[in-house]
Amino acid sequence: MLAGSTMEQRRHYAVRMLQKAGVLEDGPLANAFSHVRREDFLGPPPWLIQEHGGYREAPSHDVATLYEDVLVALDAPRGVNNGSPSLHALALHSLAPRRGETVVHAGVGTGYYTAILSELVGPQGRILAVEYDPALTERARACLAGRANVEVICGNAVEWPKEDADIVYVNFAVDRPADPWIERLKPGGRLLFPLGVPLFEGGGKGPEYTAMAGFLLMRREAAGYAARFIEGVSFVWGEGVAQSDWACHTRLRAAFVDNWRAVQSLRWKGVPAEDEWYSEPDWGLSTHALAVAAAE
Repeated sequence: MLAGSTMEQRRHYAVRMLQKAGVLEDGPLANAFSHVRREDFLGPPPWLIQEHGGYREAPSHDVATLYEDVLVALDAPRGVNNGSPSLHALALHSLAPRRGETVVHAGVGTGYYTAILSELVGPQGRILAVEYDPALTERARACLAGRANVEVICGNAVEWPKEDADIVYVNFAVDRPADPWIERLKPGGRLLFPLGVPLFEGGGKGPEYTAMAGFLLMRREAAGYAARFIEGVSFVWGEGVAQSDWACHTRLRAAFVDNWRAVQSLRWKGVPAEDEWYSEPDWGLSTHALAVAAAE
């Protein structure tokens, strides 16, 4: 019988993942990583580990293998993984979920990071976990069955949230934010999603990943939307997501060559400014701070 992880093992793992993410102190997040057993969401061994663009079988059936900063396949032919714990530690620290908040988790896989979010918002909070693939949805429902504050939904996450939310956390790549992700954010609400361009323009075979992308964090303020990239990332492209045309991707590629770390605000609808870092008629990103962007 395969032995499970211990609390001590998971505490050490939590500390290492937060340290690797550059998170010096976040007690609630460390506790959440310590309490959730990763092996409960990954199925039995042998596990497939993704690295260098391919998969290899994990060298051991010991669950200690899962408590390293590794990407573990959930559906290898589709390129869907349980992603890097250190990257998700950085993401969740940046989103700063609070007790009692409502979170939409888009692209949940089997629900490991959903369970961590569940710990963070507590019993008074609510997680809407949206997964596109029916088989993964059923696995997530089974894995999260004991969490009363989580509702697992099979659907296209670009259509959610359908009511106001405090946080939208997206775990697949897109080339523009979906309207509900922006328009359903409560005041003070946060959105984090991978913005990028696909590796192939619809001509590749197998899973589609980003050629370049950044994790874009946005916060709804009284004056508009503050925005910044927290990290460069590589993500699987969202299934069921309509892509912009190649001309948009060309412009977005060119923008990423520029100083993407300088982005400070998002324009949603409204009139484009001439010097936006990236600009489309209905939205854009600016290197101006929000107060400056709102006054222009």
